[in-house]
Amino acid sequence: MAHSHEHTSSVERGDTSFIKSPVGIAVAMLGLIAAFYFLREHWQHVAGNWPYLLLLACPVMHLFMHHGHGHDAHQHHGSGGQGGAEPNKEGKP
Repeated sequence: MAHSHEHTSSVERGDTSFIKSPVGIAVAMLGLIAAFYFLREHWQHVAGNWPYLLLLACPVMHLFMHHGHGHDAHQHHGSGGQGGAEPNKEGKP
């Protein structure tokens, strides 16, 4: 009984996201450093517009984060109005 398994990491398969790659981490760090120096030099402008920036954050978060609510879940419902409930051994919900 011989089993063969291929042990490859996600890096070898190419399944990693950009942000988890070494280049992505470097770009994120450079972005954080740039944001720090930008905010340090322009803090008076940011502080004066803080209420507007908070109001702007709501629709921006809605646009960029709305994909994580599982919008494809309605495609996986069971038939017969069961709402996806699994029947028991007798065939009753």
